[in-house]
Amino acid sequence: MKLISVNVGQMTPLPGVKATGQTGIFKTPAGGPVAITAYGLEGDAIADTRHHGGADQAVYVYGAPDYAWWEAELGQPLAPGTFGENLTVDGLESAGLSVGDRLHLAEVVLEVTAPRIPCATLAARMGDPTFVKRFRAAERPGVYCRVIREGLAAAGEAVRLEPRSGPTITVLEMFRDHYDKDWDEAKLRRHLAAPIASRAREDVAERLARLMGG
Repeated sequence: MKLISVNVGQMTPLPGVKATGQTGIFKTPAGGPVAITAYGLEGDAIADTRHHGGADQAVYVYGAPDYAWWEAELGQPLAPGTFGENLTVDGLESAGLSVGDRLHLAEVVLEVTAPRIPCATLAARMGDPTFVKRFRAAERPGVYCRVIREGLAAAGEAVRLEPRSGPTITVLEMFRDHYDKDWDEAKLRRHLAAPIASRAREDVAERLARLMGG
């Protein structure tokens, strides 16, 4: 696999988006190497810090095969960064990944923590009020990652996938489970056994506590 582009975005007005009325979803390819730290890419804006960013969702990655599918679906070319991803990777199909898989770049190492759940900001960015439903149906969510090793990243670098060896769940399973309201104990514990993002872990732990009468 290869890193096609490293994308950063500035705070941009987008009417009707959350309380801030601004977003960092409009990302464009950087002209050179970008530092990736534990909390994301240097110079990249995050407007809604309640739902985005943080150590467990520091970097969002989307793949060229998913872009190709969307270009056919929408009937138009899409530039890297269109989905608000920080890294666009050739040969990476997000639904085939698992939580805990690692992506090795030249300097940076990332660990998959969660799929992207579509929201109104994505729909507004795509100019389609139905896009949340379309994104869910497509099951090509892209992945959020935590940063295991910081460093510089630049377009053209090789990307190597290291599958997780311990307990895990697939990104697609986690994506589908988000919309399933009927979780049993086995499903809850399966999620908790994987290195999922902290926001998801808190929610799953609360569900388990309620189920067990705690």
